[in-house]
Amino acid sequence: MTVSVEAGVSAPEGAGTPVPTPAARTRGLRKVYRGTVAVDQVDLDVPSGAVLGMLGPNGSGKTTTIRMLLGLVRPTEGEVELLGQKMPEGAGEALPDVGALVEGPGFHPFLSGRENLFRMAAAEPRLASNSVPSAVEEALERVGLTGAAHRRYRAYSLGMKQRLGLASALLVPRRMIVLDEPTNGLDPAGTREIRKIIGELHAEGVTVLVSSHLLAEVEATCTHVAVLNAGSVVAQGELSELLESGSPGLLVSTPDGDRAIEVLRDNRISARLTPEGVRVDLAATTAPEAIAALVRGEVAVHEASRARTGLEDLFARLTQGEEEIEEER
Repeated sequence: MTVSVEAGVSAPEGAGTPVPTPAARTRGLRKVYRGTVAVDQVDLDVPSGAVLGMLGPNGSGKTTTIRMLLGLVRPTEGEVELLGQKMPEGAGEALPDVGALVEGPGFHPFLSGRENLFRMAAAEPRLASNSVPSAVEEALERVGLTGAAHRRYRAYSLGMKQRLGLASALLVPRRMIVLDEPTNGLDPAGTREIRKIIGELHAEGVTVLVSSHLLAEVEATCTHVAVLNAGSVVAQGELSELLESGSPGLLVSTPDGDRAIEVLRDNRISARLTPEGVRVDLAATTAPEAIAALVRGEVAVHEASRARTGLEDLFARLTQGEEEIEEER
């Protein structure tokens, strides 16, 4: 299943509203390392102003794709555009408008968090020297590191290092922010703060690309999703549309879930137990038929409602075979 985001092109006069140009796009992107294909024919669109979550199992090509988007790695084949610039040739034009945290931050261990940020700020081409102190303090405050800014980086926890890396990406206003596993090492409070920052950036019209393995966080913060598996994009589009395109289901509340599963499977209706109740797959049946089967089997049905496809279910179906999913159940 693939739901593609339309690439931006100017519409002819009278053809309606033009489709916005994507903040980033790739076509036929491929990367091979010593005979190993890391990314294979990736066509990706990151809509301007969206919060796009890039998902995939380990080794699916997420970080390699991000590195090619940023011009850090040259593709073996294919094309990359970032903020309208061909990459990596246009890196000098595009990257000042992009803040990025990729594969963990890298700072000088013997300098404090504040001193490290001062060095980063001094290298920002669009930050005037007299604005550096205020920019550093604002970034530290935004990620909750003001109280620890005087401490040496080597004494920082993993979560604090992630926060400092995010602060460096936020030193100046950006058109796009790229975050690779931004909540790695953070406690629940820190994770909520990152979620809040992403929401603020989205409200400001900043495009955010987030690579994450935390499906709940992606579902809570992202407007769009791209799912990679084995180096290829297997689905992309608006999160709400992707979830709606999943298999239709019925959620049944009953005090006897095991009996309900037995009755449904005797009637050749696929179902499984979940924490919320019995989830019935309606791909090959209807809700009335499933409920009628339960009533005939003398299973008490307290409530039945449409089951919304969760991101976890969608992710499993896109990255695993049906046989693997059935075995897990």
